[in-house]
This record gives sequence, C-alpha cells and structure tokens, in this order.
Amino acid sequence: MATAVKMTARVRDAFSSALRDESLAGELRAELEAALREQDGAVPFTTLRHLHGASRSQQEPLYLHELLEGSELYFPEPEKPARNPELVARLEKLKAQQDNAEYRRMVRNVDCKRLNQYGSIEDIGKEMKSVKAMVVTMFNFLITVVAAYVCVYLASQYVLPNTTSRVLAGVIAASVVGLAELYALVKTVEGEMGNL
Repeated sequence: MATAVKMTARVRDAFSSALRDESLAGELRAELEAALREQDGAVPFTTLRHLHGASRSQQEPLYLHELLEGSELYFPEPEKPARNPELVARLEKLKAQQDNAEYRRMVRNVDCKRLNQYGSIEDIGKEMKSVKAMVVTMFNFLITVVAAYVCVYLASQYVLPNTTSRVLAGVIAASVVGLAELYALVKTVEGEMGNL
C-alpha cells in the first residue's frame, strides 16, 4: 500500500476546516499543519487516517473514500546513487572491447591481401603497369598511323596534282604503316603471353 497521496483541493479544504476546529488534538493539528506546508504536495496516508478517525465523533464525519476521491498515489523521485568511478572505467573498457569485437565480426571475411578471387592487391601494380604499357602502345599506334597519313599527304602534293589522289595515297600509306604496327603489336603481346 502506498504511504502517501498527492494533495488535492478536497484534501486541502478538509485540512483547513479541521484546523479551524478547536477540539482537534495537538498532535493531529501538528500533522495537518506539516502536511499543508509540504512543498512536494505529498500527504502521508496515516495523516488522512488520523483525520478520518478524529472526525468520526463529529456530526458530519469525513469519509476516507471521499477524501481520496480524485487524488493519486504519490511516488517520490528515486534518488540515483553516485556512480563508482572504478565501475564507470570498467564499463567503458567493456564497451570498447565489445565495439572492437563487433568490428572484428563485421570485417572477419575481408582479407587485406586479397582483392577478389582472381588476384591480390599486390597484383594491382603489375596490372597497372600492363594497362599503362597497353595504353602507351595504342597511343603510339594512333600517332604513327596519323603521322604516316599526314607525311604522305603533304609529300605527295609535289607529285600528284589533285587532292583525291593525295588523300588516297595517304590512306594507303597509313594502312600499310598500321598493318606493320599491328603485326609488331601482336608479336609483342604474343611474346608477353608466352612469358606468363
């Protein structure tokens, strides 16, 4: 059973009218005055029972259920004990360990040395060198073919009178140089494949 109820207007009026009664016992009067002065609005249930018992001898007794009507149980705020610094440090240490274990669980299937199923991270350097060599070779191929075309086109202007024949001579020369470059490229790649 609760030991206190919240102060309501009905309880306050009953206390005030009881304090006006001169025949009220001194001990009960002190209890009622203390309950009215209470800051948190809590009235001890024993005070209500004492007031109910004292009012039985009067012409209009106070009934306990009427006093409690509209009132609520009073629960004081629980006091939180001060935390032990050793306990706080231990809790922080345990939380850090738990976070580390969770992180390890999340990354347990990630291998730093393995990029994927076909190679490792160490192979990236070799692959990048290979890609770089291929890009340089393709760029060299294009520059050589374009340079052959331009060279034959400009050189043939002294020999061939019209533009159509100069373009045709440039295309033929660029095609021959392109095929020669392509042959050299295939031989180079074939040689690299043989080294693998």
